[in-house]
Amino acid sequence: MSLLKHLSCHLILTLSLLTGTESAHQYYYTRELRCIYSSSDLSDMVYIDNFYLNKFLFTQFNSTLGRFVGFSENGMKNAENWNNSTFLLTERAGVDIYCRFNIKTRDTPYRTKEVKPMVMLSLVKQAGGRHPAVLMCSAYEFYPRHIKVYWLKDGKVVTSDVTSVMEMADGDWYYQIHSELEYTPRSYPSLSEAERNTIALGASGLVLGIIIAAAGLIYYKKKSTGRILVPHSMVDFSIN
Repeated sequence: MSLLKHLSCHLILTLSLLTGTESAHQYYYTRELRCIYSSSDLSDMVYIDNFYLNKFLFTQFNSTLGRFVGFSENGMKNAENWNNSTFLLTERAGVDIYCRFNIKTRDTPYRTKEVKPMVMLSLVKQAGGRHPAVLMCSAYEFYPRHIKVYWLKDGKVVTSDVTSVMEMADGDWYYQIHSELEYTPRSYPSLSEAERNTIALGASGLVLGIIIAAAGLIYYKKKSTGRILVPHSMVDFSIN
């Protein structure tokens, strides 16, 4: 298992404006400006200006389209009028004047913050599947969100039988990811037939040697038990 951290991040800068009264017969008007990007140089910046009436989106400007779009009858009328006014030029400039300017001055500390993950490898029970075992690699409490977890087998990346889930941890803006790998445990490689024959021959010779030694010992003990040993003495006969 290896971890590879991406340098890119995906952040959203939002500003909401709310107008209205507390009366049930009045309407609430909300304007939400959003800046969305993922590259460190802000080259893919997208500026979105949403206009809501009682939480219903009726008109939107999107810098990718470069114009207003309506989502209701009145919203389409607004979009048509705004697309033919100087307001459209102001909105088109918003990607630089509002988004890139504010993010460069406010967002740098957040984009440069990095917290390394805590990694844990565990064996979990198999809930179903083709393999008898599941390994789980868990990475906790890291920031920013974009890291990659992958499994290696014999030095190669494993692409099958792998699942990953990304989620926010504990609502504290740190992240965690869990990657599971289903696998079938393998025993060590078995010996070749020649190696097995050599080991069997050596074991047979060892057993045969033990049997012969035991038989010789038993025979010697039996022969020793059937004899009476008389000690020899020296007698000196003298003839006078």
